[in-house]
Amino acid sequence: MTVAEELTPENPDEAEEPIKQRKNGLYPGVSDELADSMKSGWADTALRGLEPIAQAAETAARRAALSARFPGERLVIPAGNLKTRSNDTEYAFRASVEYAYLTGNQTEDGVLVLEPVTGGHRETIYLLPRSDRENGEFWLSGQGELWVGRRHSLTESEALYGIPASDVRELADTLREATGPVRVVRGYDAGVEAALTDKVTAERDAELRTFLSEARLVKDDFEVGELQKAVDSTVRGFEDVVRVLDKAEATSERYIEGTFFLRARVEGNDVGYGTIAAAGPHACTLHWVRNDGPVRSGDLLLLDAGVETHTYYTADVTRTLPVNGRFSEIQRKIYDAVYDAQEAGIAAVSAGAKYRDFHDAAQRVLTERLVEWGLVEGPVERVLELGLQRRWTLHGTGHMLGMDVHDCAAARVESYVDGTLEPGMVLTVEPGLYFQADDLTVPEEYRGIGVRIEDDILVTADGNRNLSAGLPRESGEVESWMAALLQG
Repeated sequence: MTVAEELTPENPDEAEEPIKQRKNGLYPGVSDELADSMKSGWADTALRGLEPIAQAAETAARRAALSARFPGERLVIPAGNLKTRSNDTEYAFRASVEYAYLTGNQTEDGVLVLEPVTGGHRETIYLLPRSDRENGEFWLSGQGELWVGRRHSLTESEALYGIPASDVRELADTLREATGPVRVVRGYDAGVEAALTDKVTAERDAELRTFLSEARLVKDDFEVGELQKAVDSTVRGFEDVVRVLDKAEATSERYIEGTFFLRARVEGNDVGYGTIAAAGPHACTLHWVRNDGPVRSGDLLLLDAGVETHTYYTADVTRTLPVNGRFSEIQRKIYDAVYDAQEAGIAAVSAGAKYRDFHDAAQRVLTERLVEWGLVEGPVERVLELGLQRRWTLHGTGHMLGMDVHDCAAARVESYVDGTLEPGMVLTVEPGLYFQADDLTVPEEYRGIGVRIEDDILVTADGNRNLSAGLPRESGEVESWMAALLQG
């Protein structure tokens, strides 16, 4: 029952006269006596002695870097608002990456504002305060705390995030009165953007988003730790899936999706992206998220999934597993080719290397195999020059990883794909081969087989570290790992 249904008489015409003539000016069906009762009799729940969030020092350093990049300009970074899923229900809220990266806060309607002052910026985080019990908002509003849970007070938020806090309901007027240059991260809060309509330009705002995207290319120690947590939880999620493959065979790919999701919700915030649980020929569809197909013994299962931590950092790991625990001869042949390509790609990840090097290394190995198998006419250099291998390799070999599964997407080409790897960068290495079920250019035994192997790689000063090394990759090790889990 909704708030309105709860508080409105079934037949308003039959409502008692005292309620019709109520003095409190609240919703229909609310008597003065009930309104008065709801104002009092509540215990003090103020939280005292709060410690700053774990990443408070890191978020402060990020804001300082932002301030230094845009001196003399007002900077506005919204968290975003709730979005309607259907009728009167909303999607689960996830704050904008830019806002969460700079504050650590994750609540809807929040806005970080950096106001220019002499020598830098004055920081304010604008948030909804505790629900007002005097005016009834606490229980009469659909977003009142009685219905959706307690919020932190502004004082509590200041202690947690290390930023002075103000009531976000006053922000629109403040922004309309603002003078001087202003930049805003667009696409999250229409009300904030409307208040700044005549003060911002698309070009200047794009520069702000680009800076914040490029700032995330190199992860600090806190971020690396969170990514490792995400990966470790993801490893456990993959183990969970292997243990229930017999149940998935009796149901569908959704049993696999649901099993992994349980681990993500128990240990983290959510999954970092829609899980791909692609069995059989579905593995050849790169973004197979319907997950409604059968899981059959003798087929391969391509599972691409990642747990997102409570701080929004996500893993992104793929394993291609034989449903019955053993690769067939042709499955192993294709799998081993992808494994060798991934080995070459990972070996190419190091500080000072070009970002594109790991992709080129993996593609060369896959192309050599395709030529060797007679699926495409060589020589290898000709195939690579013409891109003919892409009929079966389909996609790039990796991407940056962080608070978004495809992190740093607004970075400039010269800073990202044409850039150089640095210690602290985290990226995926994920080559694949996909032989569509209706591909008449390959022998029938290849058709319907898709293989991808993906790991999360941290660039270090002396090479790299595979954050997801806890999951076996080599085909024989995969079989042994699955056998141990299935027997256990």
